[in-house]
Amino acid sequence: MPSPADLFTIPLDDWINTFVRDWLVPNFRPAFRAMQWPVTQVLNGLEAFLQAVPMAVFTVVLAAIAWRTAGRGVALFTLVSLIFIDLIELWPETMTTLAMIVTAVLFCTVIGVPVGIAAARSDRFLAVLRPVLDIMQTIPPFVYLVPIVMLFGVGMVPGIIATIVFALPPIIRLTNLGIRNVRGDLIEAGHAFGSTPWQMLWEIQFPLALRTIMAGLNQTLMLALSMVVIAALIGAGGLGLVVFTGLGRLDVGNATAGGIGIVIIAIILDRITQALGERRQVGGTSLWSTLKGLFRPAAAPTVEAPERQADRPA
Repeated sequence: MPSPADLFTIPLDDWINTFVRDWLVPNFRPAFRAMQWPVTQVLNGLEAFLQAVPMAVFTVVLAAIAWRTAGRGVALFTLVSLIFIDLIELWPETMTTLAMIVTAVLFCTVIGVPVGIAAARSDRFLAVLRPVLDIMQTIPPFVYLVPIVMLFGVGMVPGIIATIVFALPPIIRLTNLGIRNVRGDLIEAGHAFGSTPWQMLWEIQFPLALRTIMAGLNQTLMLALSMVVIAALIGAGGLGLVVFTGLGRLDVGNATAGGIGIVIIAIILDRITQALGERRQVGGTSLWSTLKGLFRPAAAPTVEAPERQADRPA
């Protein structure tokens, strides 16, 4: 005879196992496997490109981008750090990690920005979306690694998909916040001039919300980098695999070298994206001119001539 405690027990783990193992995986695994195709194509192409670029060329180009966007100090740090990564013989692993991160952030942007715009336009959709984002941000990454392995298998691409799921919420939240925080008088002016909803979004809301969206992109990038080591548990390569291998063999030096490589890449990408998001203002009257203005060097402050300062009334 079952005890009273057994009568009031909810077999949640059995329900989830039955749902995932007996229904979701047999019926939808081919569809989930088909979803890997675009991620695989982008990852393979990007990794092949980064591995083919000579170290000296990549270092100079990235240092030049850092100089143009974030300043001389970040450019010097980028130059020295990338040379250091090559000297400790982790350059191929670093390029693999960079390809994984860029691929994950690219798909987070492609998915997150439209979803954030839709959430900003509909309070009902936001009310449904918010609990989903809360779950995605608070659930431990190890929990959803199991269904991802069951649906997608193991390897680099499932690791990137896990990274996308983990890093997606910030860009959705901050895109929604940026669109909603556009000043109401500017929206009314757009309506008064007869702007269509697409023109309102493309010419007014998105350029003005771009700094907030870039902050969301920066947070997504940092979360993706933090997922690199965890993704190595399901077969992802790069620096995360170096750290994981060092942990398994108690090789402190190897694990530390891989961790330093991850930190260096995180600092470089963080400083560049922060500079793009914080130091640039809206540079034009359209989204395209604003995006071009992100990579335009900041104008030096003008100093008024002494004679003109003397002639100016107090």
